[in-house]
Amino acid sequence: MKNNHRVGKDEYFMNIAKVVASRSTCNRANVGAILVRNGMIISTGYNGSPKKLPHCSDEGHIMENNHCTRSIHAEVNSIIQAAYNGVSTNSASIYTTHFPCKHCLKFLINSGISKIFFSKDYRSDDSEIKSILEKSDIEIIRLKEGKK
Repeated sequence: MKNNHRVGKDEYFMNIAKVVASRSTCNRANVGAILVRNGMIISTGYNGSPKKLPHCSDEGHIMENNHCTRSIHAEVNSIIQAAYNGVSTNSASIYTTHFPCKHCLKFLINSGISKIFFSKDYRSDDSEIKSILEKSDIEIIRLKEGKK
């Protein structure tokens, strides 16, 4: 008997990224990210302050050029978690609730990420981001409401 209620892998992983986002301590954008390789989650990350430092949710934002600099972005935290645990990110995919900023995009490229799945747009029309993407071989896939 066919299970019509089973979600596809992309929706499954994006749903997990959304749960990870609920741990965010920067309320400007609750962002979650998970790194996946060979159908298995290898790390997670959400936007928040470095360990043992005050969170935006506790002490407010530190703003520079309309960006909060108190927090580390979810995508970078997922890479850091993998490195901390000695897990290679090469050829992994990332499922992130928001399109990566240009800084995170550069980290993802250098970490060997092959695909970026995202559901919410965040400055993807930025000319510098477009230029970076044109010169990289990273694949970008937008999932609408957790579905392809």
